[in-house]
Amino acid sequence: MSQGKKRAATGRSFSWNADTIRALRHHLNLTQRQLAEQLEVRQQTISEWETNLHTPHRSTQKLLTLLAEQSGFVFPTTMQPYAAEDPPLEREAGK
Repeated sequence: MSQGKKRAATGRSFSWNADTIRALRHHLNLTQRQLAEQLEVRQQTISEWETNLHTPHRSTQKLLTLLAEQSGFVFPTTMQPYAAEDPPLEREAGK
């Protein structure tokens, strides 16, 4: 990688959960229905993600990450997105 630590939005992945999906939606100031329209899913699907009933498919997770990066959403420090070729760091033992 020649550009240091900067990476394009494509190629990043992120494990989205109920809290981060809800936080992104609030950051975007959208209703569940509005977010659903942007992602081309049902409003009920957004609700199911936000209640941990289901999780987004990988392709939708990529769209969520792209949307987050374009909007300036600040990922929680323990949940930074990582490049697909870089595995997440293992937690230190004893912590």
